[in-house]
Amino acid sequence: MKKKRILVAPLNWGLGHATRCIPIIRALMTEGYLPIIASDGAALMLLQKEFPELSSIQLPAYNISYTKNEKFLKLKLLKDSPKVIQAINREKKMMKDLVEIHQIAGIISDNRLGVYSKRVPSVFITHQLNVLSGATTWLSTKIHEKFIKKFDVCWVPDVDSELNLSGKLGHTDHHEIETKYIGVLSRLNKRSLNTANDVMILLSGPEPQRSLLEEKLLVAFNNFEGKVVFVKGVMDREQTIQIKGHTTIFNFMTSRLLEKTINESDLIICRSGYTSIMDLAKLNKKAFFIPTPGQYEQEYLAKRFTELGMAPSCAQDEFTIDKIKAIDNYSGLKSFDYQVDFKELFSLFQGE
Repeated sequence: MKKKRILVAPLNWGLGHATRCIPIIRALMTEGYLPIIASDGAALMLLQKEFPELSSIQLPAYNISYTKNEKFLKLKLLKDSPKVIQAINREKKMMKDLVEIHQIAGIISDNRLGVYSKRVPSVFITHQLNVLSGATTWLSTKIHEKFIKKFDVCWVPDVDSELNLSGKLGHTDHHEIETKYIGVLSRLNKRSLNTANDVMILLSGPEPQRSLLEEKLLVAFNNFEGKVVFVKGVMDREQTIQIKGHTTIFNFMTSRLLEKTINESDLIICRSGYTSIMDLAKLNKKAFFIPTPGQYEQEYLAKRFTELGMAPSCAQDEFTIDKIKAIDNYSGLKSFDYQVDFKELFSLFQGE
């Protein structure tokens, strides 16, 4: 019997959208489907490394970048919006041909707004039913809703209960789109390993803020006496490893090595991106969050987990190495006993 082909298309904005699609791609293969990967830039490269046996398609780049000064971020994103709309329109045009050429039976889009088709079941993945943007949150949420309505269903990677990870981002009383809470998505599994690293630093996200934090943390940990593993979050063709004093620096890690290293690290320092939070919650890790400046979603999540007594956090320009001493006053992140029912989710693609 011929396997049904499902297009899986994560947004290339940092690596989080791509990495949380990894368990979906694995599950599709387990359930007898044939995934086809579609993205651009670092996100596409990461998935190509994870699944070299799968076909992949280059999609138009949104080319999202940040400002050095967070005060100008909203203005920069507004200025770039015509470029993003152009990329979305190019995606729509591509989908008309791709569905036919590759005989696509279903689409799973993680925040790629133009990757859908009226001819096959189309899923949109997001943890942001409310899109925080300060005083304009109502507007950004309405615009996002307008795009999501083009899809058949919206999957939220969280649980629909009072105890959840996304808070007000992924839970709203007024949502007009068919929504399914599918549970926490993570490519990683908890393993009982001896502690080998005092600190693991995980970087990701758009430039130039990723580089600015990299520079700051390399200086901050230069004289740190404990063992540090530093993952820059830069996707290159080949993995590189540098050793500077007590710090081992990787440009990137694939899933297997990342899972091992997080499990054997005492403290994780990273952005408060939602995918990172899902990974660390599943692994029950101690974390310190440094939200991307000007990114309301990450600032909200960092503050939320600090107020819940789970993980300390601070603004990027306020970080010093002394800040991590507060970690003992926090419980660490924890997930919930919830198994994602992929078979039920994928039943959407069973219709002829």
